[in-house]
Amino acid sequence: MTVATAVVDWYHANRRDLPWRRDGFTAWGTLVSEFMLQQTPVSRVIPRLEEWLTRWPTPADLAAVPPGEAVRAWQSLGYPRRALWLHACAVAITERHGGVVPDDVDALLALPGIGDYTARAVAVFAYGERHPVVDTNIRRVIARAVDGQGEPGPPSAKRDLTAMEALLPHERSAAAAFNAGMMELGALVCVARTPRCEECPVRDACAWRLAGYPVYEGPRKAVQKKYEGSDRQVRGLILAELRASHIPVTQAEIDALWPDAPQRDRALAGLLADGLAIAVDGGYVLP
Repeated sequence: MTVATAVVDWYHANRRDLPWRRDGFTAWGTLVSEFMLQQTPVSRVIPRLEEWLTRWPTPADLAAVPPGEAVRAWQSLGYPRRALWLHACAVAITERHGGVVPDDVDALLALPGIGDYTARAVAVFAYGERHPVVDTNIRRVIARAVDGQGEPGPPSAKRDLTAMEALLPHERSAAAAFNAGMMELGALVCVARTPRCEECPVRDACAWRLAGYPVYEGPRKAVQKKYEGSDRQVRGLILAELRASHIPVTQAEIDALWPDAPQRDRALAGLLADGLAIAVDGGYVLP
């Protein structure tokens, strides 16, 4: 049995019931879910996704409101610039593609805020196109099962996509299931710290397991700085204040949010530069 066959069979038997995997889920819903799932846990995404698609079930619905409403609805998902990009994406889909999410990777890449991973994921999971898709979980499974390393090295699109393409089934539905199955395997079984190898469908062929689980000694990706006390935290506090208000938030109200004036000013300047806040008479508002 090949790795692909083992993973696809395991996936069909063990996959989680997630909204974007259900029959009839729209391509727009898939696109929104992929934006939301970037560096955000599934448990936080599901309720926000359902709220979002109830309010804006099509790209045209989102494109019809100001971008600030997208930022307001983003709430606790983190990296709020994604909300602006998603709004811009909805506008572009409405204007360039008649409100229909394109199925072609190049057309998807031409939309605002869409990178290679998201373009491939939408083409594969919404439309069943055959492309390798690589996320953090897939990189970890390949590093262990194929390369015999406990961790993947720093990301390399060319190397990672080539490695996934080498494993990908030729038949389209099997290829889509394999992409999803590798993600699910990395999320549930081949996890970073305590992999559950006895439950793994490719355990007997795993190069890392067969080698005795050698310690990874290669290059590592950069570790994100601590959130507490960071500029990201201050930006989040200011943005939360803007989301909670439908009138301008005054400078005095912003000053009361954080005691370190230079850091507070730097965070506010960053929000203004990113288009997440706008200065108006009386204070600041969402775009």
